[in-house]
Amino acid sequence: MFARLSLLPTLLAALLLVSGCGKKAEAPPAPDTSSKTARAADADGAKKKKKKKKSKKGNSEGDFGKLDFKALPKDFKEAIAVVRKSQTWNLHPKAQKDGAKAGADPRETLDLKMDRKLLETSYDKGAAFLVNWQLPAGNFHYMYDWLDGTWVEDDHQVRQAGSLWGIATCYRYKPTPELKKALDQGLKFWFDTSVPGPKDGTLMFAYGKDQWLHSGTVALVALAIIEYLATDAPMDAAYKKELNAKLDGYLAFLMFMQRDNGHIADRFDTKAGKARDRSSPYYDGESLLALTKAARQLGKKELVPTIEKAARAMAETYTIKAWAKDRDSKDTKGFFQWGSMSFAEYYQAKWSDYELFGDVGLSLGWWMTHTHSTLKRRRNHAYAIEGLIANWTIANLKGDIAAQTDLLYTLDRSLHKLSTWQIGGPLAGENKFLVKKNPTDKMAQGGVMNSETPSGADVKKDVSHQLRIDVTQHQMHSVTLALEGVYPPLP
Repeated sequence: MFARLSLLPTLLAALLLVSGCGKKAEAPPAPDTSSKTARAADADGAKKKKKKKKSKKGNSEGDFGKLDFKALPKDFKEAIAVVRKSQTWNLHPKAQKDGAKAGADPRETLDLKMDRKLLETSYDKGAAFLVNWQLPAGNFHYMYDWLDGTWVEDDHQVRQAGSLWGIATCYRYKPTPELKKALDQGLKFWFDTSVPGPKDGTLMFAYGKDQWLHSGTVALVALAIIEYLATDAPMDAAYKKELNAKLDGYLAFLMFMQRDNGHIADRFDTKAGKARDRSSPYYDGESLLALTKAARQLGKKELVPTIEKAARAMAETYTIKAWAKDRDSKDTKGFFQWGSMSFAEYYQAKWSDYELFGDVGLSLGWWMTHTHSTLKRRRNHAYAIEGLIANWTIANLKGDIAAQTDLLYTLDRSLHKLSTWQIGGPLAGENKFLVKKNPTDKMAQGGVMNSETPSGADVKKDVSHQLRIDVTQHQMHSVTLALEGVYPPLP
């Protein structure tokens, strides 16, 4: 361990904030079509303080808060360059260790609250929770109030698909017989509902009595298959062939759903046989992530033209155009983690203009950290950590120490805070509410609450202590991403 860094006052003033222009420093939410209950649960619970918070943002955002987005250059590359120049990273000098060397890897210089041991324990608990919530048919429970032992079932096709993807991300990190059984059972649930799509070679789903098929549903099932195929574990050759065939059909459907403007149509009318001419930041991001991961990780290069068209359109829509209307845009929030993970894939694949999308990823990371102020949120924001880790990955590949430092500090503190909300987790002892209640309910063990303590509000208006499967799903994915790429091995 390094000793805490001592800085002269003059150096402290100079190093506190470093420009975020990509230079070195000399590191569910639920889908928009889910229930009102799920959307309400994503609120930060601080509406009464809205005016006060807004006044503070101007200071924390620096030059970014002063930008007139409508006056930016028309050329997107030039506009992003202006935005990046306005975004200043925080080096968090008070969190630096003694004796840390300037310009060194922030994973060595920052006092981190999380480590691999804590993350591994949290993962084991959370993965078991997800498996425990699977139903015999292969789908999943949605919400559980462990204080009174009641279930809140609110079935939705996108949420069900996302739960399966959560199982797949856990299996990819640590392939176990239990997770494989759950993954196979979940895939069978979806394969049994698969039907030919609107064009030769496409596959889609006939989900219950739903007239509308959401593109996010198809994208998330595709993502589950991608994680499965990319897992370093034995697989029967015939089953692998079947998975690839199904995946190609679902990806072909997503390509069919691409609109002329590059975005993905949010729904397909299974009765009328046509897509709706509208898009969603959530489904855009989920679809883009499925396409980019399949192309880069599984070598499906035929997807690249669709990806390049979509990435360019979505990047501008959910940054410059969204911020021109509202700097703390709900559309940016909805797209954030999906887009950030997609742009990290894009950057690593080095497709056309990949440096531009690396900058877009860093710009989104700064936005989540400073404009959306994720560390101040009073509801679970594990979705944000997924994106922040992707942003950190880009910064790491670029060698941008300032960005790495700020992003690492934010994602580390976020993981620590949210880990204290996990029932039976390694940090549950730091949560006074959980210590007092000492829950032993088997269905609650490993689950992650949506807030630190109950809000007292009706669950239809605010989800707090209740356990939602998508909350735990996103948090476990954040944990596996952190273990795979951010936190160094224990000595």
